[in-house]
Amino acid sequence: MLSVMIETRNHQDALARTLASLVSGAVEGVVREVLVHDRGSTDQTAAVADHAGCVMIPSGDLLGGVRRAKGDWLLFVEPGARLSEGWVEAVFAHVGHATTPARFLRARAPDSGFLARMMTRSRPLSEGLLVSKRQALAKLKPGDEAEALARRLSSRRIGAEIMPARREKA
Repeated sequence: MLSVMIETRNHQDALARTLASLVSGAVEGVVREVLVHDRGSTDQTAAVADHAGCVMIPSGDLLGGVRRAKGDWLLFVEPGARLSEGWVEAVFAHVGHATTPARFLRARAPDSGFLARMMTRSRPLSEGLLVSKRQALAKLKPGDEAEALARRLSSRRIGAEIMPARREKA
């Protein structure tokens, strides 16, 4: 029913954390597959994805990966993002009656103060993106990254939280 799409580059540890948060969805039968769009990793990202049973999508072929996805709905998440308890029920409820894209509620990081949250610019996929495969195919262009799709779609919120991936320091 749901194909999870994770776009990554050199995020082996972050990918493992995200995959761990998806286990409940796989157990409940909501997550049909996880596709990892690797954009040229030189670390052990491919090995982490392989050990978890993910499907690898070649660099630069996100559109092809979306076409290949088996689910009618796609869930795009950043590597390192963690879905909170109850996400399976919220996704199931949304796809059961809605046709619009959706995003999760941002969970509060325990170490982030009010000012830090207000001053932090949100990334296009920081709250995830739940979108029908049909809508994604209509909006994606060859060579697009997942963030481009997220910028093109308006969405509503669903009643589950996501702990966004930590922004890596350069």
